[in-house]
Amino acid sequence: MWADTLMSAERAHLLRLLWWGMACVVLGGTALVAVQRRQPRPMLVWHFAVQTAAWGAVDVALVAAGWQSVRPRDVNGYQALREFLWLNVGLDVGYAGVGLALAACGWWLGRRAGLVGAGTGVVVQGLALLALDAWLLVVLNRMAVA
Repeated sequence: MWADTLMSAERAHLLRLLWWGMACVVLGGTALVAVQRRQPRPMLVWHFAVQTAAWGAVDVALVAAGWQSVRPRDVNGYQALREFLWLNVGLDVGYAGVGLALAACGWWLGRRAGLVGAGTGVVVQGLALLALDAWLLVVLNRMAVA
């Protein structure tokens, strides 16, 4: 029963990541198409949309690759998943930090809208992935207590 619950939680996490990724691909792609013909091209929106669509595509690919590897886990598998999630949380914070640094540098180095847009896009992705990964950690911690 416990292994099935863990597997369900892991699949639910992947589904949330899939929905996030698909939404990013659609919204980022739509924004790219919308600003494609505008002259001059709004670089902030363009670069934000590129980051959004690209990160969304990577998220969808990760779900596609990871879905097949979801399996019932024992206690060691549970611990390995928790450690992997903590690594991801650290990476997510790093993504947001790098995005913030890009956006800040773009702003301070002459109001470069493209760099600000790209940096902001990376911040949004990092924070969204942080929220998704942290939520699964909360679920796993509740399972450990129960």
